Amino acid sequence: MPTFEYIAVNGEGGRVAGALAGATPDAITAELQSRRLTPVSIREQKRRADARRGVRARRLGASYQQLADLLGAGVPLMRTLELLARAGGSPRLSAVYRELAQEVSEGADLADAMEARAGFFPPVHVAMVRAGERGAFLEQVFERLAQFVTRQADLRGRVTGALVYPAFLIGLGSIILAVLFTFFVPQFRGEFAKLDHLPLITHVVLGVADAFTSYGLVTFSILALLIGAVWWWARQEESRRAMNRWATRAPLIGPLVRALATARFCRMLGTMESNGVPLLNALTIARGAAGNVLLEEAIAEATEAVRAGKTLAEPLGRSVLFDDDVAEMIGVGEAAGNIDHVLLRTADTIEARVDRLLATLIRLMEPCLLVVLAIVIGSVAMGLILPLMHLGDAVR
Repeated sequence: MPTFEYIAVNGEGGRVAGALAGATPDAITAELQSRRLTPVSIREQKRRADARRGVRARRLGASYQQLADLLGAGVPLMRTLELLARAGGSPRLSAVYRELAQEVSEGADLADAMEARAGFFPPVHVAMVRAGERGAFLEQVFERLAQFVTRQADLRGRVTGALVYPAFLIGLGSIILAVLFTFFVPQFRGEFAKLDHLPLITHVVLGVADAFTSYGLVTFSILALLIGAVWWWARQEESRRAMNRWATRAPLIGPLVRALATARFCRMLGTMESNGVPLLNALTIARGAAGNVLLEEAIAEATEAVRAGKTLAEPLGRSVLFDDDVAEMIGVGEAAGNIDHVLLRTADTIEARVDRLLATLIRLMEPCLLVVLAIVIGSVAMGLILPLMHLGDAVR
């Protein structure tokens, strides 16, 4: 979600400047008006490198849990922030908490101080803290934030961990092929020059070897241009939509992509709802943090439906990302008035489904990668052995 810098006028005529995260300038205007501020100028902040670089999600979640524990023990907020600023561990995290303590000591709200560091604290966290400050339940907010961040990190870790072995196989296969085509295959060229006719597969193998040896600079230049073109194409809006749609409908990875997107949405929205964030604000924040064009479109449609007084489940059910059972559970939660509880339970269920899908996908990927590697190496071996057999016949 982009961050917008604003200048506004309060009820007393004073000028107020700051930064807010939002989907559009209209969303920023609405948020400022809800705070009884009249916007004078709103402009999008230039994107910067992730300010949270060097701070792991688990460490941030652990700091939220420390905040909850200290507040629950009766330690004032100002003292709690100072203690976290002096805690060992991440120097970057300590510096941020030191800045928060300084601004809170000067009279700023904690949520506003966090929002000014949008590159460090995501909009979901800021919205929950703001609701906790207004409702005087900040301790519970930080405890739920710790659970939210930790669960997201666990899910990301399981997905990454499951892909380690396939990535290792791909890397090992690439190294083996590079050695074959760069050092091993060219040694046979002198022997093959004695033959009048070479099989087609041998010509292919020698051609690939030439591409990486004699014409290596040209080959790598072309590959770099292709990678750059693909990277540029993938950043376009229509391209992202096409890739997301393909990934969603792909035979093997489609169910996993849908489950990950749905679990992320349910976890975010359920956590914000359980912490008092208004539904429309929560939907706007969830849309900005969706990470999937199709999910963004589904949330946008759901937001308009809720704004018009309709249910949340109906537009979500029309999206290809949400299975019928998920939409049904959300509808039941809306009817029963416990949508936050239902969303969190649904996220738990889908994340368990993600584990099963990951295990199935990895079991299929491993033999497929081994078969592909064996076929490529076997083709290289055949391309070298067939001419050698003809060479032996010619000598006899």
